Amino acid sequence: MKRKIGIIYSSIDGQTKKICEELNAHFKKEQIKSALFSIENFNDNLSEFDTLIIGASIRYGKHNKQVYDFILKNKEYLKEIKTAFFSVNLVARKENKNSPSTNPYLIKFIKEINWTPDLLEVFAGKLDYKSYSLLDRIMIKLIMRLTDGPTKSKEPIELTDWKKVNDFGIKISQNYKETKHITL
Repeated sequence: MKRKIGIIYSSIDGQTKKICEELNAHFKKEQIKSALFSIENFNDNLSEFDTLIIGASIRYGKHNKQVYDFILKNKEYLKEIKTAFFSVNLVARKENKNSPSTNPYLIKFIKEINWTPDLLEVFAGKLDYKSYSLLDRIMIKLIMRLTDGPTKSKEPIELTDWKKVNDFGIKISQNYKETKHITL
């Protein structure tokens, strides 16, 4: 049996990918085999993984439809292996919305998809007005204004708590190392 962690991400502006790259680097440092894929480039071969992490960003209140489709298509297999899911969204910048039990987007997603991964987490993303299209910039500024967030910045605002990302990687590593694998 191959022992490997698969990391699949859906990233709009690159922050979810960056978080997944950080997790992947953590596993390599721990000498745990891992592989990183965008959801668009994943070859649908889950059999090489005994642990799977899915990271997905939010845009306008929703995760990418490909994430929903992937989980629904593979739900039975996902029940057979260790799984982790994390959501990246700007609402998670708020202390009262930065955990799996308090983040409205993650709660809604898990309820809609009817899937319970072994580990859940939520991370704040990055705010980079200069990189957004005009429509996205207007919409995100409106959302930030309504939620008391920053509405002006010439430089990207890094909201991701990298210690929290590292702690998530440690939890997954420990879980992975503690799992008893039986070869049939």
